Amino acid sequence: MANGKLVESWTFQRTLPEPFQDYSDKAVFKDISSRYCTLPQKRSTLHAATLQAILTYMEMEDPKSGKPKEELGAVGVQGNIYTVAEYPSRTGELHVVVYNRSDGKFVAGRYPVPPDAGVEPNKYVFQKSGNSGAALFFALMPVLLADDEFNANYQQLKEYRDGGYSDMDATAETAAILCDNVYRRIRYNDTIPSGGIRTSLVSTGMIQLLEPEAIKNGVYAPTGAVHGIFRVLKPKSTIQKPQEEIAKSDFVGEYILSPSRKLTPEEELTVPLLPDWYIIPREVKRICEHAKFTTDMVQPMRNFLLRGPAGTGKTEGAKAIAAGLHLPYRCLTCSANTEVFDLLGQILPDVDGKRTALERQYPSFQDIMLDPAGAYEKLTGTYDETVSEDDVYKQLIDTIFEEMHEYYSSRTSQQHFRYVDTPLVEAIRNGYVLELQEPTVIANPGVLVGLNSLLDRCNSVYLPNGETVQRHPDTVIIVTTNNDYAGCKPLNQSVISRMNLVIDLDEPDEDTLVERVLGITGCKEKKLVLNMARSVHSITEYCRANLILDGCCGVRELIAWVQSYMICKNIHEAADYTILSSVTSDMESRLEVESNCVDPYFGMQEGRGI
Repeated sequence: MANGKLVESWTFQRTLPEPFQDYSDKAVFKDISSRYCTLPQKRSTLHAATLQAILTYMEMEDPKSGKPKEELGAVGVQGNIYTVAEYPSRTGELHVVVYNRSDGKFVAGRYPVPPDAGVEPNKYVFQKSGNSGAALFFALMPVLLADDEFNANYQQLKEYRDGGYSDMDATAETAAILCDNVYRRIRYNDTIPSGGIRTSLVSTGMIQLLEPEAIKNGVYAPTGAVHGIFRVLKPKSTIQKPQEEIAKSDFVGEYILSPSRKLTPEEELTVPLLPDWYIIPREVKRICEHAKFTTDMVQPMRNFLLRGPAGTGKTEGAKAIAAGLHLPYRCLTCSANTEVFDLLGQILPDVDGKRTALERQYPSFQDIMLDPAGAYEKLTGTYDETVSEDDVYKQLIDTIFEEMHEYYSSRTSQQHFRYVDTPLVEAIRNGYVLELQEPTVIANPGVLVGLNSLLDRCNSVYLPNGETVQRHPDTVIIVTTNNDYAGCKPLNQSVISRMNLVIDLDEPDEDTLVERVLGITGCKEKKLVLNMARSVHSITEYCRANLILDGCCGVRELIAWVQSYMICKNIHEAADYTILSSVTSDMESRLEVESNCVDPYFGMQEGRGI
């Protein structure tokens, strides 16, 4: 697969779109280039498909032609992976494109107008005798605009357009820089330090066909439209409709797996209690139902996977499941360096049972000064009112020396070891709920595979001390993980296949989110928190669209924002400390986020104080 195929030489032979058609014979500009050109001789060339995509995007963003908005195309994002686009081709067709930012691959289809999403589209073939690739560049626009140089020149070109292209030479030079920026970021993606754009196309130029079933099932569905109106793809809002509230009295302790089992007083203390503010998700209830009603089956359902962005309530959901099942809750958090022994337990040196001198409670210097006789009694067991401070100091030194000597003399050369259970093994032995957090961050993907015997019908695991532990029939294992964050790796397929239910958690609906935040923070300003929640949602979508990916903004950041506001009583100042500082470390991007996503809800930044 060719990384630079999208900008092959034949693509520069295409007719330039208006208003650049007169530059077809003088499309090469010397001494002009983007910052990605490292050659001594600067040179750039106008590129038809790039310009067509830019101009189409510009018209969609800020229409001047008078065409209906639904005919101008659309560009959106889907999570942190896909960019989706519907490009109105000059041929009269609607070209629908999905771009995968992680691997550079495209999926596309050509639809007649008006389009029918239920009908298989025509194939998109990127070749000299086929499609020009303008639709592919159109799908790349959010990625292109994330580059400062491209964005600045795009805005300049937009000003020239709005001014009627009065200075065509200056317009063409700006366009040449844009084309060079795109060309070099694609052509030299593997060699430039940053800013490269990965594209992967087969030599035939045949793009994978966009299947109607993929559209029907929501495989490709923009979670937020950057601009335009989608006619084929069905946008999916990340703010979900409110779900039916589940009464705690109908849930807590209503799914006991073994009615005859009695928990010990110590175990009862570790059964989670649901806070008043917690709204039980439907998915949590479903897991409890599956666990309960398959108990008497040959293979009861006891392994569950919860996936979703940070702040969607995965851990709270795991605790709620334990409350519904009335079982003790245990948690084990993974890291990049987690190994099998971290999950199954370790053999550690055993303390030989003798009290070390360091464990002895000696009198402090203040004790000796204020009550020498009492300090002396503490050391020797004898109370002597005549003893001096110096005598007590001397006795203290002698006691420490003697006890240390006794301790080390009593130790043998043979070291004793003992096995230490992890929360996972404890849950297996005793039939508890175990939440295994973030296994996708483990550097070695084979670590979880070591638990397969525990997760399947074998239901046993071999411990480092040689013991084989049979899984208690009430043991419920809940794997919780993010699915699209930096550093996360896909779960091994053998592990996924052993999950009885795999549930993807969406961000909570607006009402649920607000009630959750009010309950956690104690804030009474519901309308204010509602606008803060909408602002956070706007930030999330803005960052996805503009590829601001060095931070995060979700429910946790919203909670922190509300708490900070309750202290400093200034929305913008609290935002600086919480959501804005979390979303990115780049100050310019932070100001953009604030002006686009905070100011529309809370006004401009006047009155901010530190």
